[in-house]
Amino acid sequence: MSDLSAPGFPEEEVRIRARAGAAAAFPLPGDYGRVLFGAEPAADRRPGGERDPLDALRITPPVLMPRRLARLIDLGREPDYRDVELTTPIGGFTSPLPVYVSALGSTRAAGGDLGLALARQAGALGLPMVIGENVVPVNGYGRQGEAADRALLGRLRAYAEQLPDGRGGVAVQQSTEDADAEVWNLVYSDPAALPLLESGRLAFELKLGQGAKPGLGGMTVLDAAAAARVGDRYGLDDVFGDGRVLRSSTPGTFTAEILRQQIRLMRNNFPRARVWVKLHPGRDVAEAARVAAEAGADAVTVDGAEGGTGWAPQAFPAQVGLPLAECLRRLAAAGPPPCLLVSGRMWEGGRAVKSLALGARAVGLGRAALLAAAEDPQAGLIRFTECLELELRLLISALGKYAPDALDRDDVWSPEFPAIPNAG
Repeated sequence: MSDLSAPGFPEEEVRIRARAGAAAAFPLPGDYGRVLFGAEPAADRRPGGERDPLDALRITPPVLMPRRLARLIDLGREPDYRDVELTTPIGGFTSPLPVYVSALGSTRAAGGDLGLALARQAGALGLPMVIGENVVPVNGYGRQGEAADRALLGRLRAYAEQLPDGRGGVAVQQSTEDADAEVWNLVYSDPAALPLLESGRLAFELKLGQGAKPGLGGMTVLDAAAAARVGDRYGLDDVFGDGRVLRSSTPGTFTAEILRQQIRLMRNNFPRARVWVKLHPGRDVAEAARVAAEAGADAVTVDGAEGGTGWAPQAFPAQVGLPLAECLRRLAAAGPPPCLLVSGRMWEGGRAVKSLALGARAVGLGRAALLAAAEDPQAGLIRFTECLELELRLLISALGKYAPDALDRDDVWSPEFPAIPNAG
């Protein structure tokens, strides 16, 4: 068992799922027949006592289910949850679930053996995976003698070696310092990436921001020796006074026109790669998503304020950025992009189904994926995903539907969320 932890996140629940797999979707079997289970108030896990608005929503199955009748006629028998088809197109890739692994960059938690273990399991599952920013500027690409377990090429190979035919894909993220290091050029011309490129399973993701610290770039803490190696590429700030320094990336500067031109440049320079765009939960998130989609992005990712795996100032997670539910509300009102991906505290089927019902194509696993892989580097993420898959099937079938793209806003309700219609 790893000593990796995630304060404020339902860590133990994730670890239980990583150990037990699909069985964790149910109460302990020993309690069956002697304990009466029913609804109970959701645990308040948000800083400051504020209830997460996405968690506050309820999934609302109807009584009359014409889609279930259609499925019955199609199958020639009564359908059940096993008849839900979860295969989902995600940004030009094919995933066995409406799920992908969120961007994990140069943060120490995602490096080393744990990062490789996560990449191998994501590949074996066929889940699309994003390799986050700053890996190359900090740890190297992997062809100049850099430590393979921390370099970008190591993660790419670990993932691709396990990937089944026709499933998954890798999105390589780039921010300002990555652009200076020509990360996309390195990957696009690398023979190791050629099988992904030729099979249409390579994407480049333009990063405009992240949920944990909207408006800021990536941040890590470095010792003096590591800081000296990257001091010519990053801002360094001796805020801790103990020999360790804060390393900060620049967030990049975007207007609507700059975003359009960046996407056009990506499509022109890397015509065989998919184009993804990642947005932080800004107040104009719907406008930014519209611009990206109209410019030709294959996927637009919105990272809610609940997201995060790396280092962030304490004021940001609790007080900066829109909650994911509000991002989804604004996107729905404006018309969401054709392929909307969302992340932010995803760890169980209910939160995922609510996001899908509110317009998302798929949801991203960040802290949950890391914790599951840390719990068991061989199969923790695999078993965690088994549990998530079962929950998705159960919840979607309970709504009388049999595919994620059949979900809509009538499938969720809350008296505290007036933008969601009460469908009876």
